Amino acid sequence: MAKTVFVGDELNTGALDELSRLPDGQPFALINLLLYREWADYPPGTVTEKLTGKQAYERYSELSIPFVNEVGGIPMWRGVLSANLIGPEDERWDEVLIMQYPSRNAFQRMLSNPDYSAIVFHRTAAVRDSRLYGATSPESIGPMKWKLFNLSRQLHGH
Repeated sequence: MAKTVFVGDELNTGALDELSRLPDGQPFALINLLLYREWADYPPGTVTEKLTGKQAYERYSELSIPFVNEVGGIPMWRGVLSANLIGPEDERWDEVLIMQYPSRNAFQRMLSNPDYSAIVFHRTAAVRDSRLYGATSPESIGPMKWKLFNLSRQLHGH
């Protein structure tokens, strides 16, 4: 059975093996689908202030920045998931977040950092449900390529 929240030791069965088999040396993206709890559900003795799920996720995000930076990761996009166009009609997510790492190995290094593992409980407390998909690509579409794409559309009257 698939796990629905991300905790370092609660990834899907075989997920780390599957991750290790992916090609390395090319950009690696993570697509996060997030459904927040109304109120964060922290383990006893950790956080005493009352936070919403979204506030707890913001705390996780802020604390994860140094670890993401250390391995060369960057946030590509984050936003409200506003429409469910294809998929189960009752499936809803609050946000989608796309992160990019320079390689699969960079992401694995972050996962294996014990200091990073020590902050993941904020994410777990924040989300009622989530999906985390890894995607590989031999080429990334960076900001400059998007600018060139949009410029070419403008030049061609689109």
